[in-house]
Amino acid sequence: MSELSDQESVGKRQREQMLKLVTKGFYNELINYGVRKDEILKVASNLLDNLMAQGKSPDATVQHYSDLFTLSTVQDQWQEHRRLGVQHVTLRPLQPKVTADIARWLENPLIRQSFVPAFPGTVPELRDYFSHPARDYFAIFHNELPVGIIGGENIDTQGGKLEMKKLVGESGLQAKGIGKRATFGFLYYAFTILKLNKVYIHSRDINIRNINLNSRFGFELEGIFLDDIKVGDKCQDVVRMALFKSTWLEIFAPRG
Repeated sequence: MSELSDQESVGKRQREQMLKLVTKGFYNELINYGVRKDEILKVASNLLDNLMAQGKSPDATVQHYSDLFTLSTVQDQWQEHRRLGVQHVTLRPLQPKVTADIARWLENPLIRQSFVPAFPGTVPELRDYFSHPARDYFAIFHNELPVGIIGGENIDTQGGKLEMKKLVGESGLQAKGIGKRATFGFLYYAFTILKLNKVYIHSRDINIRNINLNSRFGFELEGIFLDDIKVGDKCQDVVRMALFKSTWLEIFAPRG
């Protein structure tokens, strides 16, 4: 079998895994919304009806955020002021005084439980956590106020990789595009300033919105860890997605 055929086979298996994962998450969300198990078939039938009504197959191509960002979008003031800007969002190295805000944001169980593993909960523990040399975090500023954090864990300079985590915690500011801009700014930092080769993330299996958002930055499914974490009395799968510098540049480098 040729190298191209091998790559196509691996890509097909990854896609099948992703579809199974999305299906499982969609099923769980339907149950959480109160849809009865006997009504699931009706939902599937309605999905097929909607597909047929389109008169064509849906486009399987991922719509990347290249219509929103390119490398030139980043206001790189790193050398002078240790600051990166992406439109109305600014990243600055995390200062200890922001940990009180982080502790307050983590009081929300939906925020606290979204991380794998969870962040510590108290201010002293958070200060120790973020001061660890294998971590590199930024405060996310919006209108000159800290509204979240983004950064890298398990930094491996020899292997050229890190794990990314992000939190927009200030109430009322989720789904405003702040997280997207912070993510792009941090990827710029990882690939352009630190000159790493790979950024990876972990996500709970039910967080389909995050999986879709990450795909639009170029992240691809790397693996699924079955029953890897326990939330309450239930075990959940964990998804690992990865983005390589070459892929990111291919998507977001300005085209002449």
